[in-house]
Amino acid sequence: MTVTKVPDLTTVMDDSRVKIMLEAADRQMEELGYTEHGVRHALIVATRAKEILTEFGFSQRQSELAAIAGYLHDVGNLVSRINHAHSSTFIIYPVLIDLGFDYDETFQIMGTIASHEDEDGIPTNPMDASVVIADKSDVHRSRVREWDPLTKDIHDRVNLAATSAKLVSDKNAMSITLDITIDTSISSVMEYLHIFLGRMDMCLSAGKLLNAQFQLIINGVKMYKEEVFTDLSTEDKENSVS
Repeated sequence: MTVTKVPDLTTVMDDSRVKIMLEAADRQMEELGYTEHGVRHALIVATRAKEILTEFGFSQRQSELAAIAGYLHDVGNLVSRINHAHSSTFIIYPVLIDLGFDYDETFQIMGTIASHEDEDGIPTNPMDASVVIADKSDVHRSRVREWDPLTKDIHDRVNLAATSAKLVSDKNAMSITLDITIDTSISSVMEYLHIFLGRMDMCLSAGKLLNAQFQLIINGVKMYKEEVFTDLSTEDKENSVS
């Protein structure tokens, strides 16, 4: 009896085509002057997306699919930065099918990838939400290609100033917290907010799909007002009674 291995994140990471895609995408971003968008970023997003769904009680397979979407979400940059989320889905579709993913899982991964882009991404389910938060939370000096504290590029300066960025999911507290430490001798908190406020608002909306409060803490100061969340099952019961 032949046992067919269910494809997972390792299957995707080991594929030579995926490796080439990520290298080409990151090279394109480097030529455009952007921070690192290669294997490092892909793996961080994959890991964080999986951790979020695992913490909030989703199945192991669903969490694995989120990790795969997170790992592949930026491959479309090899074509163009513009509409890269959509390019990513078209590029990766035949690879996923070839690796043994069924159509349902392939479409789930594609939909999640398509929803992550800042400009027009709209997360509609927990898997989408996990990748959005994982992606937007990756701000750190290790993404900067040239370490120059005097750089005029605000994106490099803000990332260089981020000495620590921890993402903590807590189902009991119904919260997902991004705790960042910024070296204000390199960049100000205001500069961070100038670049990332829209992305943080996207994370706030994504958190609600997980019935969780997204919280942003910078240098020990909480940036968002807390909201009170009730368990979805309880709320559904109350609505059904009324």
